[in-house]
Amino acid sequence: MDEREIVYVVSDSVGETAELVVKAAATQFNGGHVELKRNPYVEDFEDIEDILEKAGKTNSIIAYTIVIPTLKEYMDRRAAEEGVLAVDLLNPLMDAFVQKFHKVPKHQPKLMRLLDDEYFRKIEAIEFAVKYDDGRDPRGILIADIVLVGVSRTSKTPLSMYLAHKGYKVANVPLVPEVAPPDELYTIPRSKCVGLIISPDHLNAIRTERLRNLGLKSKANYANYERILEELEYAEKIMKRIGCPVINVSNKAIEETADYILDVLKRERSS
Repeated sequence: MDEREIVYVVSDSVGETAELVVKAAATQFNGGHVELKRNPYVEDFEDIEDILEKAGKTNSIIAYTIVIPTLKEYMDRRAAEEGVLAVDLLNPLMDAFVQKFHKVPKHQPKLMRLLDDEYFRKIEAIEFAVKYDDGRDPRGILIADIVLVGVSRTSKTPLSMYLAHKGYKVANVPLVPEVAPPDELYTIPRSKCVGLIISPDHLNAIRTERLRNLGLKSKANYANYERILEELEYAEKIMKRIGCPVINVSNKAIEETADYILDVLKRERSS
């Protein structure tokens, strides 16, 4: 028999989880000098037989994460028959979930990979929100999942980031009387755009506090009440021209507004 210390890492998915667990255990013995042989995407009995044949000829352990019940049962039975030590790294913990949390496992491989894909989509959406924040590049309007428009301090940026964490690519565009909105706003479907409005008093209070934090006088034009009314009137005209749904963000938390945006867009897109 080959006397090398070998661990066959077996999985019906990529096998990364099993390999990390084996490495963690191996470091407790002689610095972790053990040979790992990863066997990913095990999908049938023949794959298991091949691994068992190799393991039977070597000084080895099989460490596996198999969630498909028929394959797991086959591995356990055949390993016992062949006298090969096979260690289930995943199912004991899954059984604990069942007993303690009263949940039923899906027994579906590759779900971790799906979670990884979701993570990377979220990162991509966050990068998108940063790149197309505050109307920096109007090209983002055409490829965004959601476009937010509104005057300054209507929470466009925080909303964009919050929605990005949910996986949505969001561009936002400030509406200012002195600056014509990008033409792209008038070419996208109305079901992709949301207008954000706010009460004049609430906006005045927000902007006054903003100026105070910056060490500026509260009488600056930015917080001037007449100027605020002018901006809001202009913004509402643009929103009417776009034909997009409008949400009043006064006294609303970011989470509440974001959920409302998604609900409104869902209704718009299904109508």
